Parts: sequence; C-alpha cells; structure tokens
Amino acid sequence: MAIRQLPESLVNRIAAGEVVERPASVVKELVENALDAGARRIEIVTAGGGKNLIRIVDDGVGMTAGDLELAVERHATSKLPDDDLVDIRFLGFRGEALPSIGSVARLAIATRHASEPHGWELFVDGGKRNDLRPAALNVGTRIEVRDLFFSTPARLKFLKSDRAETAAVTEVVKRLAMAHAGVRFSLSGSDRSPLDFPAAEGEGARLTRLAQVMGPEFRDNALAVLAEREGVGLAGFAGLPTLNRANALAQYLFVNGRPVRDKLLVGAVRGAYADVLARDRHPMVALFLDIDPGEVDVNVHPAKAEVRFRDPGLVRGLVVGALKEALASAGHRATTTGGGATLAALRPGAVAYPRGTANPPRGGWDWRASPARPVTPLAGGFAEDQARFEAVDMPSADARPGEAEPAPDAIARPLGAARAQVHETYIVAQTEDGIVIVDQHAAHERLVLEKLRRAAAGGSPAAQMLLIPEVVELPEEDAARLEARADELSGFGLSLERFGPGAVMVRETPAALGETDIAGLVRDLADELAEWDAALALGERLDHVAATMACHGSVRSGRRLRVEEMNALLREMEATPNSGQCNHGRPTYVELKLADIERLFGRK
Repeated sequence: MAIRQLPESLVNRIAAGEVVERPASVVKELVENALDAGARRIEIVTAGGGKNLIRIVDDGVGMTAGDLELAVERHATSKLPDDDLVDIRFLGFRGEALPSIGSVARLAIATRHASEPHGWELFVDGGKRNDLRPAALNVGTRIEVRDLFFSTPARLKFLKSDRAETAAVTEVVKRLAMAHAGVRFSLSGSDRSPLDFPAAEGEGARLTRLAQVMGPEFRDNALAVLAEREGVGLAGFAGLPTLNRANALAQYLFVNGRPVRDKLLVGAVRGAYADVLARDRHPMVALFLDIDPGEVDVNVHPAKAEVRFRDPGLVRGLVVGALKEALASAGHRATTTGGGATLAALRPGAVAYPRGTANPPRGGWDWRASPARPVTPLAGGFAEDQARFEAVDMPSADARPGEAEPAPDAIARPLGAARAQVHETYIVAQTEDGIVIVDQHAAHERLVLEKLRRAAAGGSPAAQMLLIPEVVELPEEDAARLEARADELSGFGLSLERFGPGAVMVRETPAALGETDIAGLVRDLADELAEWDAALALGERLDHVAATMACHGSVRSGRRLRVEEMNALLREMEATPNSGQCNHGRPTYVELKLADIERLFGRK
C-alpha cells in the first residue's frame, strides 16, 4: 500500500486524542493558558459535565488580532521564547491545545489586548475556522467550548456520566487553585454546586487556600514543611499521621506550580510516613517543589501529569528528609479531630437504641418515652425516692482519683496530670482546660520504638544479658533467616545465634524492652522477616525490626499503673517525637476541651 500524507483535519483529530482526553483535560489546558497570561481572576462555567459547554473567562493580558489568528494553528506558542524544549517556564507549552480542541468541538475565542482599541473574536467549528471579527470585550480572554467530541462520536461514547465528568473537572480546578493562591477561581454551572476560592494574600496565603480546598481540619492539623538542598526547594504542609484517609486522593503534589501524580514523589511521601502510619492508610499532604526547569523534564506525558528528574535521588531524599523532620517536630501532638469524634460518639443522637425500640425523632431521645423516666411529683413518688437517695451516707464505691491533689505545674503541662486509670487500659489526665484520655499500650509502644531507634543510631544499644540463655525452637527456614540477620538484630541489643537445627539461642535482649516474652518476640521477628525481608531496603527492614520489638516491650493493656507511673508516661510522651500516634498510625490519646464537654451536657 502506498504511503500518503494525512489531511490536516485528520492530523488535528489525532493530536486531539493526545491532548483532549475528556472535558477535564480541556479545562486544564485552558485554565493553564489563563494562568500563563497572568490572570488574577478565572471564572469557569460548565454544563453536562463539560460535554455541552465549557466557558472560561480570565482577566489576563489577552491577545492581539495577529496572536489570535496564530493561536489556533498547530505548533504555535508564545511559551518557548528561546526554542529550548528543556527550559519550560510556563504551564502550557505544547502549542496544540487550541487547534486540537477546535478540531473536535465548536470553539469560540474572544480576546482583547490592552494595546488594541477593541477585542477580536474567532470561531472554529470542527476544525473549520472563520475569519476574525471585532468584539466588545474588556482586557482578557473568553473561551467557549461547546458540543465536545461532536465530530468524533466514537470518543463521546467512552466518556463517563455527567456526574463523573463534573467531578473530574472540579478536581482539576482544585489542584490548579491550590498551586496559585493569589488567583481567584470560581466554578459554576447547571450541573454542579458552585465553588468560589477567593484570592489569598499575605504570609498565610498558601495555607488559607489549602483550607479552602482540603477543609479546615487540614489547616488545624497541618505541619509546615520547608527545606532546600542543592538548589531544589520544597515547601508546603503535611497532615499529622492521625489525620489520614483510606486512599491517596488527598495527596497534592506540585512541581514548579504544575500539579503532578509522579510515582517518585508519591513513593517518597509513603516512605516518610512508613513508620507512623498503617500500610492501608494514606496521609494528607500538599507539597510544592521548586526546581530549575533544566533539571526536570515535564514533556514525558501528554497530559504533563508525570515528570522525570535529572537527579531523582536528590529529590526523593529532600522530600523524605523534610517530611520526617516536620513529623518529628510535632512531638506528642495529635489531631484535633480525635476529640471531635469522641464527642460525636457521646452525643445523645449517636446512642444505640435497644432492639425493638422505635427510631427516635430527629431531635434525639425523648426521655418522656423512656421506661426509666422519673416519677412525676403528682404521683407522689418523687419525694419518697429522694428520701431514699439522701439516706445513702457514703458512696457505694471509692471513686476518688487520688489521695492528693495533683501539682499545679503538672496540670499546666500539655498532657496534664494523671487522675485515674480506666479499665486498666486508659489513663485519664486533667489539663487546665479539659481532659486527656491516653491509650497506655499504644503510647508506650511508640516510646519504646523511639528509644530503640536512638540506641541503634548511636551504635551502642543498651542490652540486658540473660542469666540463663533461652532457646527458641523454630522451623529451619525461620532459624536461617534470623541467623542471616543476626548483625542487624544486635544493633538493637538482641543477641542470638544458631543452636542446632531448627533453633536459636537468645543471650541478650534490648534493655528498653524490660521483661518480655522472648520466644514470642523471636517468632514474630521470624514471621516479619519471612514477609518482607527480600523486598525492603536495609533502613526499612530495621524500622520493621524496631517496631516488632517495641510492640513486645510496651506496657500491655490490663496492667494496673501507679499514679507516678502514669505521670512518668505522660511526661515522656511530651518529650518524644511522633508520640501522638502509635507505630500503626492510630492516635495514642484524645483531648476533650472543657467547653465542649459542658456543651455536651447542656451547661453552655
């Protein structure tokens, strides 16, 4: 078959397949053009999920008549002044967006540059362009895209429902709005609830915009991230480990102001949170990487969603190090949402009603319908019941929290002074303006883990020699794995060696563990090694070893503690990084403010 050159209309449609994937990609390209034009206000309107209408109005610099004519031609752009494909300093640069959109939709562009007395308007219908004509318009650009993919019905069939396409457009606008806090974004239309992100100015502009998009709970539980290494800068905010989600959709990553979903950056975030978050949970972060354009290739993906770094090790190390430093600086801090969730569970509307009980009215439980309601004074029984109550001279049990009042300086501490132990599992502490409930096992597990890490990092872990070495019998393959990792285990103070086939002998254990179930510890370590030994790097393996040991050396639930022990645990939590969550990412304590408790009981 002879080779022939494809017609221009077909070439444009092929290019459209690379650039215009769905309505959200159209919005992305056009909003990026508006940002590159210096817009400070961008209005987006959609209908039918963007399939019927996409209108974008901005107050950027606009285009002259000559620029407008070239803008709808293929490979025409104003964003490569030196024709250097490596030095990309704008969001859009391919020069294919407008002609590609015009080839599969009905495109109308109206624009005005400040140097011209009036605006100009141009129409492109399925790749057919009309002549320019004058238009009344303020400085800026208005673009309308109607009937997307009308000329390629097969592509239209592959689009999702209007609701799904609407959600995709919303996500694109949110990501671009997060990267440009000084620009006002408004998103409206007949297919959606309106969104409006006012421009944020000043020192806290970025966090203000992040709160507009990610919610106030992120603002209240975000840690500032700021680092720089070899000309690469990183800024943004990372949520506390206990503020997490079931998927990674709340992770927003940007490179030179461009939203990306880069595998290297996602992996770096996962690695930084690996020892403070469960494997099936994902943190909330918004990170902004600034790097020389020559050190990153943004043209490896048609939608520019992925990038390639010249030095990926430098970038990954910067992200992991900055996040770990931010998490360590948080100390014992836990999320503010923990107390709110606790109060929500205690509210009258959240109680579980007995089986067979009719659903209560929307206002909550009606005490008058309760079989345990008090007898009314008219029945003559209230005074009799009151007399029986007053006849009780002493309480039926000694519920005093302690013989002595706690020291005022202890109550003034962040985690307060211990007042009681509940169910031999939870420590109740009093602060100046509320109470703190601590999970003693989860908290001590984190403290032991941090002690083991410090000891291993120092190279001289404290170990306690066993008076009689303990022999642990294991399957032969497990014993072999432990023998192969004996040097790594000794770095934490656990000294073991082979003791014949299918057995190991333990001579020393880490001092931080105290009295522990040695056989259970060794077996758990063997199981962990069998699962991830070959898949993880040395540093990650050591973290797993430390976490397994810490679980065995922590204060168990069901152990009764003295007040002195409880206070010592609280003080150590205040001085230990990451103590606001256990090794599995769960909170170690929740704080309830006195004002919230009073509202719960109707006192305020």
